[in-house]
Amino acid sequence: MKPYKRGGPLAVLGMSGVGKTRIASMLRAEERWFHYSVDYRIGTRYMDEAIEDNFKREAMKAPLLRELLLSDSIYISSNITFDNLEPLSTYLGKPGDPAKGGIPFDEYVRRQRQHREAEIRAMLDTPLFIEKAKTIYGYDKFICDTSGSICEVVDPEDQNDPVLKALSHSCLIIYIAGDEAHKDALKARFNKAPKPMYYNETFLRQVWAEYLKETGVAETQVDPDAFIRWGFARLIDWRAPRYEAIAKNWGVKISARDVEKVKTPDDFLDLVDAALAKKPAKPQPLF
Repeated sequence: MKPYKRGGPLAVLGMSGVGKTRIASMLRAEERWFHYSVDYRIGTRYMDEAIEDNFKREAMKAPLLRELLLSDSIYISSNITFDNLEPLSTYLGKPGDPAKGGIPFDEYVRRQRQHREAEIRAMLDTPLFIEKAKTIYGYDKFICDTSGSICEVVDPEDQNDPVLKALSHSCLIIYIAGDEAHKDALKARFNKAPKPMYYNETFLRQVWAEYLKETGVAETQVDPDAFIRWGFARLIDWRAPRYEAIAKNWGVKISARDVEKVKTPDDFLDLVDAALAKKPAKPQPLF
């Protein structure tokens, strides 16, 4: 890889809390970069109808709202922003006891599959938005703020993975890697306020089966928050090697600790150049 030298689109990857959105927002605000949020695209383009339909189903359970909806006296819409993705999280939901806000596991899996498809499509839209940023809005600089679950929808060991291939051809991929302290802080924060997550389906079915076996409860009696907390602790360890493989095979890695010290866009771009300078050159083919 060539030194970045302040040129070309970037894509930042990593778990929630490592600084992806902070950096993207800084570049947008201070250096006029186009900020493409994959989560925002998922919620406003590919899952917006499903999210709003779910709101309407809930509203139809209330007689007054039902009457107003049926007479077109009110409308219900999602108000997702870069900083507030609650409508998307609420739609994904949590499996378990409906009396505690849970949904049936099969329905949970169906929504997870919807998210997977939406995330893949939103990632594949990155080159489109690079072009739009230039030709419509006049932005010469672009950063893709990926979802924390990108490592769940790609195979970093497959040189023909469609998502990583498209992303790496259009952006320099940067993995922001947290350390053990970051992991502990993320787990602690999640324990205080567990939120719906996207899981690789194979991993999800595995941890669901393990949880049911360990607790001895029926699917319909599972405490949704208890399961989400239990699964999230395992999710962090599941994702770490996948992110490492993406950085190794498709991009570069920088430390979340170093990102915490970033005060200006140039500080961050210096980290990018330093990471590229350390990246071993790929061997050239003999023929």
